[in-house]
Amino acid sequence: MAGTNKVGPVLMTGEIADAAIVALDEDNPGKEFDIEDHEAYIRIQTDDDCIIRRATMEKILGRPFVMQELEVVLSTFAGRIDLSSEHARFYFEKKR
Repeated sequence: MAGTNKVGPVLMTGEIADAAIVALDEDNPGKEFDIEDHEAYIRIQTDDDCIIRRATMEKILGRPFVMQELEVVLSTFAGRIDLSSEHARFYFEKKR
């Protein structure tokens, strides 16, 4: 990834983090992700923006999922974040 506008979540290792990695690939076709596994947490980064959708997490986990479950394991993140009941979007906003 050539850009310097890195965005993405840092998640505590576990079921939600594993599902989020798969969801990011599905919800962001064509995007490349850097995934750093630090045993206790996983740092996921890409250029400019990415999204994780609730429906995708439900499909991957095979059960109902609420976005607050992601918030519980979200240690920190790069960029800005837009959270709703349907998605978590990580994005870079240029300074004006």
